[in-house]
Amino acid sequence: MNRLKAAVLLITTTFFWGVTFTLVKQALEGVDVFVFLAQRFMLAFAVILPISFFRGKRLDARTVRRGCIMGVLLFGAYAFQTVALLYTSASNTGFLTGLNVIMVPLISSMMLRHHISGAVKCAVALSVAGLFLLCGNGAWHFNLGDLLAATCAVCVSLHLIYTGEFVRSSDYYWLTAVQLGVVALLSLLFALARHKPVFVWQPQLLPTLLICALIATVFAFLVQTSMQRYISHTNTALIFCTEPVFAALYAWIAIDEKLGYYGLIGAVLILAGMILSILPTRPEDEKQLAAVQELDEATTE
Repeated sequence: MNRLKAAVLLITTTFFWGVTFTLVKQALEGVDVFVFLAQRFMLAFAVILPISFFRGKRLDARTVRRGCIMGVLLFGAYAFQTVALLYTSASNTGFLTGLNVIMVPLISSMMLRHHISGAVKCAVALSVAGLFLLCGNGAWHFNLGDLLAATCAVCVSLHLIYTGEFVRSSDYYWLTAVQLGVVALLSLLFALARHKPVFVWQPQLLPTLLICALIATVFAFLVQTSMQRYISHTNTALIFCTEPVFAALYAWIAIDEKLGYYGLIGAVLILAGMILSILPTRPEDEKQLAAVQELDEATTE
């Protein structure tokens, strides 16, 4: 039941990320990306901080250190993806960022000795093919900006893996608060280094800023951090692959941006991969996963 609840909440989170993609894209037409990130994460940090004081447990040095690692990786994902868009197409960036679905099980199996079931391998293959069709429309032209997008995928993968590992023995409220604070600080420093005014009132951005800060940041990262206690890193990555699907559906509804045949097929493949990944596993796989998790927790302690 915990695994099912985690999957539903993570899908809900991914839905909100997909919906806000169009909102953020429109907002960035009139504001510097690091200014927007700084305002978004500073507002989110201001909201999550009192929540953590009242709902979280004691804040210790280990939680601060872990939250900082997660924050640096999360900021790296945003920064590398943004810079990549200057040198490569949005479709290439979307596809390469989504390749974390391959990186997560590979890194987990090498670093953490996590078992990868046959169903998950099939789900990964379906999702990668779907990403290629949905984001690239069946074609891909390589350029140097793709390296930055691939680096973004590495940051996303490591952030996802470390979140799943750290939340087992640290308070998820404080982990979320610290990482959001780190992203806010780094975004602020980058914006100031680019001589961009951060503390500027822009009323036209207020609705987008509130939605992104409260729903797509505070709610979303609280859900991700807390729910990764109950679901594997690879399954989480597969669920997050549905973000471009939700983004495309909302873009179709909001701004009449239609998918082609390749995009529709890709969306179906991604959804099939996600469904396959969250189906109940065999008892043998559950026992092996539980044994690995117990070993990891013992090693951490």
